[in-house]
Amino acid sequence: MRKFKAVFAAMAALSLMVTGCSSAAPATADQSAPAKSTESEAPTVSDSSDTFTVGFDADFPPYGYVDENGEYVGFDLDLAAEAASRIGRKVVYQPIDWNSKDMELDSGAIDCIWNGFTMSEERLDAYEWTKPYVDNSQVIVTAADSGIKSLADLSGKILCVQADSSALEALNSEEHQELRSSLAELMQVPEYNTAFMNLESGAVDAIAMDVGVAKYQIQSRNADFVILDQKLVSELYGVGFKKGNTELRDQIQGALDAMAADGTLQKIAEKWEQQDTLVLGNE
Repeated sequence: MRKFKAVFAAMAALSLMVTGCSSAAPATADQSAPAKSTESEAPTVSDSSDTFTVGFDADFPPYGYVDENGEYVGFDLDLAAEAASRIGRKVVYQPIDWNSKDMELDSGAIDCIWNGFTMSEERLDAYEWTKPYVDNSQVIVTAADSGIKSLADLSGKILCVQADSSALEALNSEEHQELRSSLAELMQVPEYNTAFMNLESGAVDAIAMDVGVAKYQIQSRNADFVILDQKLVSELYGVGFKKGNTELRDQIQGALDAMAADGTLQKIAEKWEQQDTLVLGNE
């Protein structure tokens, strides 16, 4: 099992060595971004670019999604807007197909992937990462009356998961081979709204997903769903940049560190009820 401390230690060591194919139009964040803070100094921009384009899944609340007014909002988007303002750039929100996130990043269409992006062992060497800022776990959501109380109870059941997600990666790991083979079906969907509609209709028995998203979906839907106590794996969220783009990564990391130091990070987390998941500044 991938341990929280092991991954965190690896990223802490990495941080010592250093001091983003969607056709959707990007949107700036003037109306939803937190106000600029003047309490802490942040790194300055060393090139001529004046925008910071954030690639995100637009159906991944509370981290990034489209609200009832058609605006892009979310915990990670607020963090990105504040960090961008501190390095003198204007944030641009670019919704992406999660399956095409690497293509978007490699092509330069986005500057980073910032939207509940798990720092799994398989991804650590593929990106330039910030330090982790949120402790995240992959969990199982099911109906309260489903009779499913543990991972073992998923045997013979239909489990739903987002394509190319950390939950899918965990299920494909050696640790969970027995669980995967015991399932009647592992259904992959493009986003979790579809997953929850399938759960509500009875088309699937359970969903494997990020705990923060799970809590938000259960609360917002006011549904009689529960999260199993037994986790698939504990993991961390970070911001991923194209390999080699250490300059921009370092600028954003400096802004995040300043936000943690002056309390802005905590305030944004409290706005989205994510304060209990923060790890940046609590190392």
